[in-house]
Amino acid sequence: MDITTLREIATVMSFITFIGIIFWVLDKRKTKEFNEAAQLPFLDE
Repeated sequence: MDITTLREIATVMSFITFIGIIFWVLDKRKTKEFNEAAQLPFLDE
């Protein structure tokens, strides 16, 4: 296994992680949680 193979594996794993984050963010079930988290800075007096 040479350095090129390791770089290819790292690239593929990074892409899979990126796609996973995109699906996590766009999940409709998480919208309420994200909206609540977005309001946290404004709740502190």
